[in-house]
Amino acid sequence: MILKLFFWLLLFLLFYTFVGYALVLYVAVQLRKLFLGKKKKNTNDYEPEVCLFVTAYNEKDYVAQKVENSFQLDYPKNKVQYIWVTDGSDDGTPEILKNYSNLEVYHQPERRGKMNAMNRGMQFVKAPVVIFSDTNTLLSKNTVRSIVAEFANPETGCVAGEKRIIEKPSDAAAAAGEGLYWKFESWVKKLDAELNSAVGAVGELFAIRRELFEEVETDTILDDFIISLRIALRGYKISYTPDAYAEETASLNVKEELKRKIRIAAGGIQALFRLKSLLNPFQHGVLSWQYVSHKVLRWTIAPLSLFLLFVFNAFIVWQNNAWSQPDFYTLFFWFQVLCYLLAAIGWYFENRKIRFKILFIPYYFLSINYAALRGILRYFRGGQPAGWEKSKRA
Repeated sequence: MILKLFFWLLLFLLFYTFVGYALVLYVAVQLRKLFLGKKKKNTNDYEPEVCLFVTAYNEKDYVAQKVENSFQLDYPKNKVQYIWVTDGSDDGTPEILKNYSNLEVYHQPERRGKMNAMNRGMQFVKAPVVIFSDTNTLLSKNTVRSIVAEFANPETGCVAGEKRIIEKPSDAAAAAGEGLYWKFESWVKKLDAELNSAVGAVGELFAIRRELFEEVETDTILDDFIISLRIALRGYKISYTPDAYAEETASLNVKEELKRKIRIAAGGIQALFRLKSLLNPFQHGVLSWQYVSHKVLRWTIAPLSLFLLFVFNAFIVWQNNAWSQPDFYTLFFWFQVLCYLLAAIGWYFENRKIRFKILFIPYYFLSINYAALRGILRYFRGGQPAGWEKSKRA
């Protein structure tokens, strides 16, 4: 009886984390529209000065295309401040950037981490709106206009853009899994924002009001997440606009994606401690529920539940000697075995450079949950540095 109780609890937690929350959110948004009507669309007439802010470490292969992309964005050039902080770069990145007269390039030879560079660079920002993006991402032409339109609402303190993965036919498992993951994640983030507020932003593209920036601890792992949610903790909304998007290629392979996910999971645990008041629904209401459902469960309980579910399921079938009986527990056990086998085949195919993307999805799903457990262990062992270790891209 106890085994079955734990089995159903684990199954519920997994379903709610990866499917149920999104469904509940969708229904809640539809009910909100039914009773309160659709949220008013923000006007594009709002045209404040903005700062395009990029921190770069040894990005010489990407800076030229990033700069050209920045210049091509649809917004008055006399209202844009371009800031690059290249601390620690020794591959010629700052020298390349200094060839552009309208860029402000701030460089010091010591590498002290991304957050230190951001804290230092923010003191030079003059514009009321700051748009952060990564060097290896290209922004959609209407990014700035779409973002500033959201700031026309005084309740908006942060705007999250959309991250899109460019998939190529030759890409490995990481591209199939990562692309599908971000499509689903973008849909959930859109629902979060429509109901109340998006739960954090990603560093590929997000923006804040300059006046709301507060220096962040330099050992912070997920700077984008901490910056955006600390603004939300002050009562502002994190808006989301899919019209402003950043494109980048997928991780080179699942091994490279694992590096990223382990770091994110370690950063998620760090964020739990630094945003602990957000766990209190009496203080932050709906945002607390969104945070726990969308992020906390996915980073902590769900990965452990996934692997424990198989163990408990196996014990139930073994206890009843029901390996070939057509009851639910037996059928679900063999379903799990099939999923693990498909993941193993996906791993084998990727290592052999065989492209069969349908098998890459279970492999990717299993890998990111394994990475979450690795990330938890790494954080508590103190083995995750705040410095960014770039994942190789396809």
